[in-house]
Amino acid sequence: MHPYFTKSFFVVLCSAQLISAQKPQKPTSGEIYNQIQKLNFLGSVLYIAAHPDDENTKLISYLSNEKKARTAYLSLTRGDGGQNLIGPELREQLGVIRTQELLEARKIDGGQQFFSRANDFGFSKTPVETLEIWDKKNVLADVVWAIRKFQPDIIINRFDHRTSGDTHGHHSASALLSVESFDLTNNPKIYPEQLAYVKPWQVKKQFFNPSYWFYGSQAKFDATDKSNFVAFQTGVFYTNLGKSNAEMAALSRSSHQSQGFGSTGSRGDELEYLEPINGLKSNSKNDIFDGIDTSWNRVPGGKPVGVLISKIIKNYNYNRPDLSIPNLVKAYEMIQLLDETHWKTIKSEEIKNCIINCAGLYLEAVSNQPTATAGETLQLTLEAINRSEAKVELESVTTYPDQKSTTQNIALTNNLDRKFKVAMTIPANTEATQPYWLKEPGTLGMYAVKNQENIGIPDIIRTNKVFFFLKVNGLEIKIERPIVYKYNHPAKGEMYEYLDIIPEASTNFVEKVVLFNSNNAKEIAVVVNAGKDHLKGELQLELPEGWKVTPAKFDVNLVKKGTDKTYTFSVTPPAKATEVYAKSSLTINGKKYNSEQINIEYPHIAKQQILQEAESKFIKLDINIGSQKIGYIMGAGDAVPASLIQMGYDLSFLNPDEITTESIRPFDVIITGIRAYNTIQPLVNKQAILFDFVKSGKTMIVQYNTPSLLAGVQLAPYPLTLSTNRVTEENADVKFLAPNHPVLNYPNKITKEDFKGWTQEQGLYYPSSHAPEFTPILSAHDTGEAAVDGALLVAPYGKGYYVYTGLSFFRELPEGVAGAYRLMANLISLQNQTAEPNLKTTLKK
Repeated sequence: MHPYFTKSFFVVLCSAQLISAQKPQKPTSGEIYNQIQKLNFLGSVLYIAAHPDDENTKLISYLSNEKKARTAYLSLTRGDGGQNLIGPELREQLGVIRTQELLEARKIDGGQQFFSRANDFGFSKTPVETLEIWDKKNVLADVVWAIRKFQPDIIINRFDHRTSGDTHGHHSASALLSVESFDLTNNPKIYPEQLAYVKPWQVKKQFFNPSYWFYGSQAKFDATDKSNFVAFQTGVFYTNLGKSNAEMAALSRSSHQSQGFGSTGSRGDELEYLEPINGLKSNSKNDIFDGIDTSWNRVPGGKPVGVLISKIIKNYNYNRPDLSIPNLVKAYEMIQLLDETHWKTIKSEEIKNCIINCAGLYLEAVSNQPTATAGETLQLTLEAINRSEAKVELESVTTYPDQKSTTQNIALTNNLDRKFKVAMTIPANTEATQPYWLKEPGTLGMYAVKNQENIGIPDIIRTNKVFFFLKVNGLEIKIERPIVYKYNHPAKGEMYEYLDIIPEASTNFVEKVVLFNSNNAKEIAVVVNAGKDHLKGELQLELPEGWKVTPAKFDVNLVKKGTDKTYTFSVTPPAKATEVYAKSSLTINGKKYNSEQINIEYPHIAKQQILQEAESKFIKLDINIGSQKIGYIMGAGDAVPASLIQMGYDLSFLNPDEITTESIRPFDVIITGIRAYNTIQPLVNKQAILFDFVKSGKTMIVQYNTPSLLAGVQLAPYPLTLSTNRVTEENADVKFLAPNHPVLNYPNKITKEDFKGWTQEQGLYYPSSHAPEFTPILSAHDTGEAAVDGALLVAPYGKGYYVYTGLSFFRELPEGVAGAYRLMANLISLQNQTAEPNLKTTLKK
């Protein structure tokens, strides 16, 4: 990979604020008070939408922090199909990032997070298409499962089920499934297999959460008849937290960094509206819980518990939270005598958490190493400290899953830190750490999760933990802590990572796509990573018949865990054009290791490990390229440059701040990455220089930008208006509007075959109007829609050419779509069309 593509570069783009997502929570006295208040509210709300970022964080924060309701967000997808503003990850890897961003958002606004198995396959224009690709039956089952498991009194839909097709198909589908589920969840004949784990449940009320943008403008929304709506003030100020609700919500919203949704907090009054859809009618116009008993009276025998908790709240001492512990222990014991199970379980855990926090208890399990392999023994340092006058005893600790218990019987006296070491052995059958929804192959629309109990769990399921068995004021409490690795960074301070279980060995191809433009051999580099000391094995490439590999294998011998070594094979392609996937594997004592270990690291989320099959796409391709020198301006989450380098082009990266007439003179072509004008303000100020570059006889290729962030930007030397038009059907038939144009003929003859095998979408954000100087090259349309002609526009300007394209090169090139490579080569060669070019018949290695 080109040295420019380092993770550190993308991390710098991510955020100037360095945080460690794994750091333990240390609640303030005010936050503990809010937790105790929450004990006396027995009501739940489930917010439902389609993607990460669809949720209304102001409403979730209000319900959780002001109403004290148990609040959760069900996002049907993990956002896998979107774009990435902070790095190169797309598809499943982007879904992992957005999953973590949602979890960080919920830590801030106080909600919980759930998902379905639906895969975000990209933009969909209709819910009909969405539900066909998703497999409606299974996604509906997941919605029913989430409701039965969470047992909400109220469901709130972000989108309107009555306006199908007016918005993203995923959006409409989420509302349609939510409304359909309302009458299903209490029927034991519906998805009866779920009832081995949960009970039927009837939601009491269902609402739609409208906003001005559903109506087209604030003025139209203000004029709407809201007599049937429930309206309430969410602009409250939390004195215990020192923030307004909108400020809390903005912090939560700003967790969505991969989508560029940083938000500025506001203060003052703000109304939120909910429109009733199903269920009980509310007599109140400002309380959605009207008619629903949210006190302990809803639990048979629970009234005395509520009375006692009210007393604890009234007598809470901000300077001495530990004084609340005796009554909290008493309330806990009273709850254990109740028969009802749902609220009994929830409130028991909440009270235990309050007791631990009131005592200022800090419990931690730290590994002496960041990773381990199955069967390995590691040392843990356990820390336990009681920072209060409460009577606390540490009776024992148990490591899991090896289930080794160590008796302690230590009195944890006020502010006396206790640290001790224990050994833990990772069981030999322990699976490597990775997102559970990625373990099995899925489909375009669905992830495969076989274990019913795992469906909807938001995060990686980590099995390595330590249980602390304590006695607090005579009450026995078991506290679970994940095993972490921590270290001190000289600039960032204390840094945390979760302990990851890794394979004994992993391999990966340096290049994920390799182009062969002749019958000549190419050198293919494979990296072997050692997950343990003294790693020995045999490394091989697996390729179909017709491909030749030398040597047949390499003997691998890596002495130290954590080291890696690169091995280079010589691969000769067959004579005919073909596409195959090469696989690499390391055999150790008869066992084959063929996983690539991918670590995703950004400062605003927990470090994530993904394991996928180690493979590279090999393409024997009929393509001609020129000798153009390319200047590339990076866009958002842009992996196109790596593909251009793989093609053999001489490519340099341009810093927009440093662009001058002289600095760009050596280049033949300048290409801007996706959304570059949306995300790089200095680029906007360099347009005159770039247009002069084109006028002098050069070529400029501009990849897609979003119209909403282009106010006042002259994107092209001629009038050009962008829209949200797109062709979402990647295999939609393409019509050539200018079949004789050089861009379709030189140096490669482009045919409809070149548009086969595209992934996710043909293109997006096509221009809706353009000056007559532009020549539309292509036309396509989604099923049942009018043709869209703005996918590729070419205009001569002076002696050169300006190109605007909404085609999804940013997806197609990294996926190794042959036709995308051929068409891109033609765009780059535009200026050479009238002269005899110095074509390269072989690509650079």
